[in-house]
Amino acid sequence: MSALAAFIRWGEAVNYRIGEWVKWLTLATVLVCATVVFIRYALQAGLIWLQDLYVWIHGAVFMLGAGYTFVANKHVRVDIYYAALPPRRQAWLDLFSTIIFLFPWILVLGWYAWPYVGASIDLREPSSQVGGMPGLYVLKTTILVFCVLMGLQGLVVIARSILTIAGRGDLVPERPVAAE
Repeated sequence: MSALAAFIRWGEAVNYRIGEWVKWLTLATVLVCATVVFIRYALQAGLIWLQDLYVWIHGAVFMLGAGYTFVANKHVRVDIYYAALPPRRQAWLDLFSTIIFLFPWILVLGWYAWPYVGASIDLREPSSQVGGMPGLYVLKTTILVFCVLMGLQGLVVIARSILTIAGRGDLVPERPVAAE
């Protein structure tokens, strides 16, 4: 059982550290977008690659930050009944919903994304816009990274649920992200 607790700490630390880094990309998105607006309206010019950049950064934030959001327990859920349940019932619900909903979805996404991303990498696919960013394949790779990070956090949820169901709540570590 202590191995599960160690796994929980490790898995959440991975997603937490990635999320702490990725959240700074939201600032980069705002700064690049503001630069695009300034260049367009003040200088009457446009840089397609810069427009691509802020859209790509924004997309990367969502793909790479999803695991962090899951660690913080901030994903959308119907809390009407869940919040009123005792911890063991919440754990059972988390266990089944992760196995029944999250993992099949991640497996399907990863299965279909693999050749799509692979082809993009093989081609060193650039933006479809003339004058756009090179390296669209890097952004597309975040789809697979998303699957890995969400899968890891799904395993952490299962481990937390098992400890709670087994009556070993004392081994369940605190989340590294404050769940407000």
